Amino acid sequence: MSQRLMLLDTASLYFRAFYGVPDTIRRADGTPVNAVRGLLDMIARLTADYDATHLVACWDDDWRPQWRVDLIPTYKSHRVAEVVEGAPDVEVVPDALTAQIPMIRRVLDLAGIAVVGAAGHEADDVIGTYASHAGLPVDVVTGDRDLFQVVDDARQVRVVYTARGMRNLEVLTDAVVVEKYRVLPVQYADYATLRGDTSDGLPGVAGIGEKTAASLLGEYGTLDGLLAAAADAESGLSASVRSKLAAAADYLAVAPAVVGVVRDLELPTLEEAGAELRPAAGEPRAELERLADDWNLGGSVRRLLEALDRRR
Repeated sequence: MSQRLMLLDTASLYFRAFYGVPDTIRRADGTPVNAVRGLLDMIARLTADYDATHLVACWDDDWRPQWRVDLIPTYKSHRVAEVVEGAPDVEVVPDALTAQIPMIRRVLDLAGIAVVGAAGHEADDVIGTYASHAGLPVDVVTGDRDLFQVVDDARQVRVVYTARGMRNLEVLTDAVVVEKYRVLPVQYADYATLRGDTSDGLPGVAGIGEKTAASLLGEYGTLDGLLAAAADAESGLSASVRSKLAAAADYLAVAPAVVGVVRDLELPTLEEAGAELRPAAGEPRAELERLADDWNLGGSVRRLLEALDRRR
């Protein structure tokens, strides 16, 4: 059987599960379990539908790394609930979801699903590193457009995009990214830098929207190429665009490091992480089956176990 790695943008998925499954589903003590149920069902379906042989649930050890904030202070600032000195900022997360995150970690552990994060980095950076060095075909599952930059037909890296829901998944390849945005995946980070992203607190370059950003990158190739043209009085770049780039010079000097995913983290190998999917067995399986009843997880655990059992 050919091998295929699936990388989950885990927080993106459990947020989607939380808002997509009614929070009236609760365990006996009243704690909601909708995100737990929803995430397990997503994993069961995704691994089966996309023939994953290896799986890593990539984790936000730091959802808003200080080094990114130092470069762009507005980075994700609208999502900060509390600033913690010497520790990651606390993100605005509904209490009903916060209560479920330890349960999610527990069931993933019992199911033998690898969970990998990296200190001072986001799940995107873990994904970027594994996608760049895994050495086997990769499906990245996310609802975050930022990760379109890792799509790479040559490396057989695709993005399974969840923004329109699990019934309307979209698989992004080089051609799909070009069709949607008129830029190559390798240009996507520069495109996002120019366009900006209010959901991440990235201002972009005032007056340069999606169409202009795509057009400029189509002509000059990269942000560096565009800035070189802006600095060359003999280039054909318009005075209007030169002015806009000049006004955003401080932002453009730091934004690429913030927008671009890290691709060289020191992470456990897939073997060290235990990424190969195997049937859950022994006491962990028995405990997971007990928790299915104790935590009112319904058929979600059964469906996950059935998906793992297919890996025999």
